[in-house]
Formats: sequence, structure tokens, C-alpha cells
Amino acid sequence: MSANHTEPPSKGKRKKKNSHIRWIVTVFFVAVVISSTISFFSSTVLEGAGLVEAFLVLLLIVALGIVFDIIGVAVMSAEEKPFHAMAAKKVPGAAEALHLLRNAEKVSSFCNDVVGDICGVVSGSASAVVAVRALTMLNSETVAQLIMSALVSGVTIAGKACGKNIATGKATQIVHTTSKLIYYIKSLFTGKLPKKKKK
Repeated sequence: MSANHTEPPSKGKRKKKNSHIRWIVTVFFVAVVISSTISFFSSTVLEGAGLVEAFLVLLLIVALGIVFDIIGVAVMSAEEKPFHAMAAKKVPGAAEALHLLRNAEKVSSFCNDVVGDICGVVSGSASAVVAVRALTMLNSETVAQLIMSALVSGVTIAGKACGKNIATGKATQIVHTTSKLIYYIKSLFTGKLPKKKKK
């Protein structure tokens, strides 16, 4: 009787379940770190800031959520084939792009859900601060809060809708740009920045 080297289905399911649990735990701690960092940054900058400065910080937070939403959609839309050719030519960022695409579901979840939700919560807090700054002009906290909430919602929804069209249309370019950024950040930490070729 020949030995069966195939992995038992129960063992495979257990591995998949453990991997899923690890991912949830990782996302939880990463979300806590990112949320606390963005909240600390925004509260520090907004403290004592004027209306214009507070509004710019709010726009920055909203823009951050839109950018990560674009990356998440692009990773789900892009194909691996162009990056295999780039990897063969040792193009910077090609290996990182393939890694992103092979983990597209997790990357998309992180970008769209984790960062997107955090930016949504923080932008809500920031809009309240901007509304308070606007009280001196509108003399009505309720009106100011309504205007800011409506504005933030409108910009976020319109920005993400526009971003999704860009992400699906230029998925390869967006993934390559993101992967190159990851490549150079990793190179800075490892001290292995690519040398420029002499002409």
C-alpha cells in the first residue's frame, strides 16, 4: 500500500483558520497603532490652530483615506503578468508588487477597511474641531457641525468614487508606484539603495 503524502483536509482547514486568526489579531494591533498615531497627530496640530489650518488638516485626513482606497482597489484590479516581466528585468519594486498582488485580499482589506475606517472616524473628530472654529462666523454650533459633516461626507464619497475609476483604469501604474515606494522605504532601512548606472 503506497504512502499517502497528501495533507489531511482537517489539517489544511486548521492552518487556514489559524492564519485567519493571526490576520485578525495583526489587523487589530495595526489599526490601534495607526489610529492612535493619526489621532495624536491631528489633535496636536489642531490644538490652538486657526480655522484655515484646521480645515487643511481635515482635508489631509480625508485625502489619506481616498489615496489608500485607490491603492486597495488597484491591487484588486491589477494583474501579475506585467510584474513578472519587470521582476525578470530586476525593476525596482517588481517583487514588492507581486507580493502585494498575491495578498490582494489582505492588502485591500487593510487599505479600504482599516485605514479607510480610521480616516473616517478621525475626520469626523476633526470636522467637529473645524465646526467649533467656525462658530465665531456662523454663531451656531449646530449649523456649523451640519455644514462640516455634509462637506466631509461629500468630499469623501466623491473622492472615492473618482478614485475607483482611476484605480481600475490605471491599476498597474498605481500598484507599481506603490511597490516602488515600499521598495525604497525598505532600502532606506536596510541601507541597500540601488546604485545609479553610469552613462
